[in-house]
Parts: sequence; structure tokens; C-alpha cells
Amino acid sequence: MDDYKKSNRRERRAAQARGEMTDRRFMEIADKFIDLANNQNQTVTATDLHMAFLYAAARYNAHVAKNVLEVDEHEPFVTEMLKSYQEMLRNHLADPSI
Repeated sequence: MDDYKKSNRRERRAAQARGEMTDRRFMEIADKFIDLANNQNQTVTATDLHMAFLYAAARYNAHVAKNVLEVDEHEPFVTEMLKSYQEMLRNHLADPSI
């Protein structure tokens, strides 16, 4: 293994130890939500479930904006969140594995 790969691994591990969000940790957390959705989908229709998840995401994001980030002007935050969601949704819709 070359020094470049060792350095990247060390940096990733150090970032994770500091509690920083790594790409791997981000995907692990996202996968937990997807697993929860798949589990709930055994008893809840997908069309109802996806709206419940969207509502929950909006509710949690409002909490973070107001109480963690202390956003004073809501509309710029809403605009940024919409852009992020649109990009994520478009990327997933274009994914042939879904």
C-alpha cells in the first residue's frame, strides 16, 4: 500500500474519531433510514410511507434550522434545502440500479 492510501485512511479514521461526518458514516446512516423504510413498507403502502418520510425530514430539518443553526431568515434556508433535495432526487431517479 502506498503512502497516499495510508494517509487517506489515517485521515478518515482521525476524522471519524473526532466525530466528523465521513462519506462512509453518511452512507451508513442513510442506509439505516432506508432499512427502516423497507421494514415499514411491509405494512404501510409505499405511497403513504414516502410522504411520512418526507414529512419527518421536513420536520427535523425545521428543528435543525431553528434550534441548531438558529436560522433567522427561513426562505434562503428553504431554497438551499430544495436545491439539495432536487439534486439528490434527480441523481437517484437516474440510477439504473433502483
